[in-house]
Amino acid sequence: MFSRMKSDIQAVFDNDPAARSVFEVIFTYSGLHAIWAHRLAHWFFNRRWFTIARIISQVSRFMTGIEIHPGARIGRRLFIDHGMGVVIGETCEIGDDVVLYQGVTLGGTGKEKGKRHPTIGNNVVIASGAKVLGSFRVGDNAKIGANAVVLEEVPENSTVVGLKARIVKRNGVSLNKLDHDKLPDPLIEVFRHMEKQIQELRTEVERLQGELKRFNGGVQPYESKSI
Repeated sequence: MFSRMKSDIQAVFDNDPAARSVFEVIFTYSGLHAIWAHRLAHWFFNRRWFTIARIISQVSRFMTGIEIHPGARIGRRLFIDHGMGVVIGETCEIGDDVVLYQGVTLGGTGKEKGKRHPTIGNNVVIASGAKVLGSFRVGDNAKIGANAVVLEEVPENSTVVGLKARIVKRNGVSLNKLDHDKLPDPLIEVFRHMEKQIQELRTEVERLQGELKRFNGGVQPYESKSI
């Protein structure tokens, strides 16, 4: 137990440059508190003391703003950064060395029974506000961009962004796992495409104006001839 707690603390130092001391991490990091409370709640859940488990999880939710169902299975060195609004469902499974930012939801898509929440592989980074919904796997070393909505399996070593999330990188040059601000912005890509189309239309209009000018004997379109 103590070795796992020590690795949880080390995960904070590995992922958060603002962490200054062990004392500060233990007493001020809500993500760490939520993980430790979940371990206790999960212990009761596995022994079918469901009500006690849910009470612990709800107290933790009230104190930290992070809701982790007692049935969720969490691996080693999970790091939840600024975790307000994070939700992790009952049948969710999380691997080792995963990073979650604020507002992440690992949820289901309906009232189906059985496995209904995602399985997150090892060394996965899920950026702020992302929603991963459904019973599928997010592969090892995957990165999910901010506010992405993921509804289907993500291959390992992939980067996905957007609504609905799409793969924008796979087995390519890796980003630093904390550089989620460098993930491609799908809205910017749309604007760039529109700008390109506008420029092409402007060029075509200028060409047509030139032809019309020649047709009118050198007079600009819509220009009145002098009397």
